[in-house]
Amino acid sequence: MNGGSISLKSTLVQNERDGEVVWLAWGLYQLPDAALDANHSLAETAKRVPKAVVCLVSALAFHGLTDQLPRQIWVAIGRRDWAPLPEGNAVRIVRFTDRLLNESVETHLVEGVPVKIFGIAKTIADCFRYRNKIGLSVAIEGLQETLRQRKATPGEIAEQAARGGVGTVIRPYIEALTANG
Repeated sequence: MNGGSISLKSTLVQNERDGEVVWLAWGLYQLPDAALDANHSLAETAKRVPKAVVCLVSALAFHGLTDQLPRQIWVAIGRRDWAPLPEGNAVRIVRFTDRLLNESVETHLVEGVPVKIFGIAKTIADCFRYRNKIGLSVAIEGLQETLRQRKATPGEIAEQAARGGVGTVIRPYIEALTANG
């Protein structure tokens, strides 16, 4: 102790040693008995990567459109944005153009933390755009659940798909799932 002052770093290290806080990632701590939301990892990721938008399988799971439990948090960042260091939760980065990164972004509070997540119709369109990364079956499951739960209309999904350049890819799936009989 120099002059009676204690640095924040040494206080945090001591608190961690004493079990008063738990280290999650650089500059990110939580109380050991904190009540965690089911989407805690999204809040943690939003703190670590503030420019990121939750996307693809993680967005499907947040919106209740898949049974998949992603092993990593899928986030979109800009083409030139800084990618996070590999610490804390496993984060899977997908790079989007500025136009696609800023479209249909919703902000949800998770444990008091604002978390940016793509809207449902855009998430479905993006799943078809990145079907080679997440699997076509996951994209189709998300589309089926969205239509079954009526969380977005076929028109809203088709519009987002057209904006993302996959309108012709998704059209047959929408037609098959909405055909009468």
